[in-house]
Amino acid sequence: MINVVIADDMQIIREGIKMMLSLDDEIEVVGECINGKELLDLLIVSLPDVVLMDIKMPLIDGVEATRLVKERYGNVKVLILTTFIDDEYIFEALKNGASGYMLKDAKSDELSKGIKTVYEGKTLLHPDIATKLVEAFNTLKKEKDSETLPIASEKLKTLTPRELELAKLIGSGKSNKEISSELYISEGTVKNYVSKIIEKLEAKSRTELILYMTKSTGR
Repeated sequence: MINVVIADDMQIIREGIKMMLSLDDEIEVVGECINGKELLDLLIVSLPDVVLMDIKMPLIDGVEATRLVKERYGNVKVLILTTFIDDEYIFEALKNGASGYMLKDAKSDELSKGIKTVYEGKTLLHPDIATKLVEAFNTLKKEKDSETLPIASEKLKTLTPRELELAKLIGSGKSNKEISSELYISEGTVKNYVSKIIEKLEAKSRTELILYMTKSTGR
């Protein structure tokens, strides 16, 4: 069972999401909150597997709440669920450790699939958002390359040859299953490598690792 908490300041949205998720026997909504502050209070008592996070909430918004959740409870997955396709919010939420981003008009089966995707440690991006993210990142890359590439190169030197090989495959967007098949190792071994790589490169999530590798290798 995948335990989910919904963080959204609109009751009608929370109820709609709960109704959609009730159709999936593998997902259970175990908590609701109306802002990031309430969410953090809730997580002190009980940790869910996935948080469905709205972006624009009072007191502590979804971007800042994502940062705080990932800093304090690294194993909790955050899936941003909002009506806004905003480049700045998308980039900041992912940089803060969100595992993915979906729009609130997603159908019930799409939402369930999205939750299961991030629960499994994968990254999920709505196609429209993915395009905007790539555009925003390419712009940022051109501005920051001269400053960040030397730093990135130094961090990459801490990886073993095998870890670097896996990091490049992750940066190319390959899943754990695809990497497992390509390198003839188990998915469990891949997961262990991913954890070590994220720790060595000081990334907050697999999403940030992908962005890091894209920046470092110039893909």
